[in-house]
Amino acid sequence: MSTARPARILGIDPGSQRTGVGIVDADALGQARHVHHQTLDLLGNGSFAERLKQIHDDLIAIIEAWRPDEVAIERVFAARNNADSVLKLGQARGAAIVAVVARGLPLAEYAAKEIKQAVVGTGSADKRQVQHMVGILLARREAIQADAADALAIAITHGVIRASLARVGVPRSAWRR
Repeated sequence: MSTARPARILGIDPGSQRTGVGIVDADALGQARHVHHQTLDLLGNGSFAERLKQIHDDLIAIIEAWRPDEVAIERVFAARNNADSVLKLGQARGAAIVAVVARGLPLAEYAAKEIKQAVVGTGSADKRQVQHMVGILLARREAIQADAADALAIAITHGVIRASLARVGVPRSAWRR
């Protein structure tokens, strides 16, 4: 077993009303240990532009406080949403990405189906199944708010995938070719 320091991974589930944040430490085998989670509640903050600023500023503060090594974020999935919702989600995601990139952190992106597959075992899992499995995987007895659980699931997924790719010796950039 490796004695290397675990990678601290920040998972972000972007949203224009609530943004989930989850941090895990993942070892060389992809085993995750809970570090922190929270939900950024954006609804009481005036204009949409002010909410985007809050996402950016809050994520900068979280990055400075928790010092993640890597970040993973969910890709936008737009099949059931209207155009306005998709645009707002994309802008919230953009504010989060700018905060990450401004701090020089590597960023991985995962589709919702990939995350559900990695955490629950099926890409069609619902939010409650994700919450439940995150609780089991991280040995959490208390319920975790849905957006924070999604963010933890993103971080867990990244930990598992980065460990698998390291064992195989394949860079993530070559994974989908």
